[in-house]
Amino acid sequence: MGIVNVTPDSFSDGGKFLELHDAVDHALRLLDEGADIVDIGGESTRPGAAVSVEHPLLAVQADRVRKSSVTADEELARVIPVIAEVKRLRPSAVISVDTYKASVSQAAVDNGAEIVNDVSGFQWDPSMAETCAGLDCGLVLMHMRGLPENWRLLPTLEDPITLVRHELGLAVNQAEEAGVARGRIVLDPGFGFGKSFEENYPLLAHLHELACLGFPLLAGTSRKSFVGWAMKGPGQESSSHTDIPAAERLSGSLAAMVISILKGAHLVRVHDVKASVEAARVADAILSRS
Repeated sequence: MGIVNVTPDSFSDGGKFLELHDAVDHALRLLDEGADIVDIGGESTRPGAAVSVEHPLLAVQADRVRKSSVTADEELARVIPVIAEVKRLRPSAVISVDTYKASVSQAAVDNGAEIVNDVSGFQWDPSMAETCAGLDCGLVLMHMRGLPENWRLLPTLEDPITLVRHELGLAVNQAEEAGVARGRIVLDPGFGFGKSFEENYPLLAHLHELACLGFPLLAGTSRKSFVGWAMKGPGQESSSHTDIPAAERLSGSLAAMVISILKGAHLVRVHDVKASVEAARVADAILSRS
């Protein structure tokens, strides 16, 4: 799954593909490099981002951040032209829309998207479960703790994998109760989304334990901060992780991606498709002989 961020502020490549022709060219390039899916998103959920949360359990925080977040209209204006143009130029391309909004999901599928990738796991828009149940598409439910603006304030997790397994199970229950067929669901543990640097490592090491939920797994470790943190040499751990910029984390990203595949990931979401495809082939060759 290759990443197309049609945003001005994504943590890794914000602003590079905000214009329609740049985003479309990038999507086509990722497909040419071997991406099976292109994941197109119009709103950043980087650390500190404001999001348009409408879930009643997060109402207090939502009131505080809603004014500065990306509206559904803004998001639609960013992603729908890209989806439509990519499908026009490459009718066989498989497109995923990275959104937590029901209205954006509906419009994206109407314009050719085959997958809805909800980073909130149905937690941020009360209409999302019912809307997705009525769409003929695949669905990625990702685990997220809190809101991006408060991630640094969240309490430490003693057992990340147990929490993620439990809460993804709740998301699955919500999806099934809304009428989403099990065969349409993929689960994503949400590396970096509400997890500290230290919490991502055991989550990746124990990724295979999520197989008990009975769904394909998607892993998105590409260019994440915890990857950059681990890439540092001895004695540098206390310095800022920005010493290794996101765009320079390729080697660490490939290592984390390969580990995720060996630990049971069926899909991987990446920025650097060509290198990732080659590394994934090596991992697949090993798995096929194990």
